[in-house]
Amino acid sequence: MPFQAATAVPRRAMTPAAFVRGVIAAYERYGRDPTEALGRGQVVPDLVNSPDGRVTAAQFEALAGHAMRELDDEALGWFSRRLPFGSYGMLCRASITAPTLEVALKRWCRHHRLLTEDVLLDLEVGEETAIVSIRELRDLGPSREFCLVTLLRYTLGFSCWAVDSRIALRTADFPYPEPVHLSVYPTIFCKTIRFEADHACIVFDKHYLSLPLTRSAADLDNMLKGALRLTVLPYRRDRLLVERVRRVLRHARGRSLGAEDVASELALSTRTMHRRLREEATSLRDLKEEAKFELAKQELMRGRTPIKRIAEIAGFRNEKSFSRAFRTWTGASPREFRGRYR
Repeated sequence: MPFQAATAVPRRAMTPAAFVRGVIAAYERYGRDPTEALGRGQVVPDLVNSPDGRVTAAQFEALAGHAMRELDDEALGWFSRRLPFGSYGMLCRASITAPTLEVALKRWCRHHRLLTEDVLLDLEVGEETAIVSIRELRDLGPSREFCLVTLLRYTLGFSCWAVDSRIALRTADFPYPEPVHLSVYPTIFCKTIRFEADHACIVFDKHYLSLPLTRSAADLDNMLKGALRLTVLPYRRDRLLVERVRRVLRHARGRSLGAEDVASELALSTRTMHRRLREEATSLRDLKEEAKFELAKQELMRGRTPIKRIAEIAGFRNEKSFSRAFRTWTGASPREFRGRYR
């Protein structure tokens, strides 16, 4: 399934040669010659069997895209039957009319069974997280890693594109040992990767599920003209980034968090966090002030906590500085605000 991301394609070689070998294995299964596909991807023979070889996203796009068309199998030999070229495009069309990402992903998982029952995709929604998991119903053999990684990337890539937002993963799990190309996984998925798990899955904040789909049928037609880019970088824009920062700051409750602390909680560099907040027309400083005000207001409305303690919870050095800031926010002192609320 071809898809494009909303960020520039990385030019450095990140896709492991193991996935190139996965494409070649599909040719072997069908008794075909991969020479033309390797030429399209400008993949030299010496790289194919290199344990630490890499190709760029553009190279892999050309290689895999040509293979899918030439073999007429978008699954590249993973499953017990072919998935004719355009199968995942059909899955996109079945999901794109959904009102929210949650509905779209439920359709995606349900309709994937029309393509194959060798694997089953499932969406599970918990109190805080959403999990897209894969259950294997047949032995995927040597193609197991290539298959599971690609299926999760298809799902994640379509989801990001559909809601026009980076979906920040909390974890990604895989049911096999650490591969030698372990270092590429954080680029493909996220910082926290777990191997030897019960099954393959990706975990993210469930609030992304409520985002509306923003794409039209014309947008989809245009997107499907692009190419499969398995190792493409995530979307730059995270439409929930501001809310994620707010939650980190709210949970601090008196602890002083610096920019490095907040960025670490978000699995971002400090520089990237500041840049993305600017793109959303806000700043960490503004969000800190907002968090302090919200915490203070909530505690005052409860009516029991001493003003001095509320100042500590909101992150102020003393009651005097808290009262001064609160008057700036509301035009009233904390005691006056509490009295009015009562």
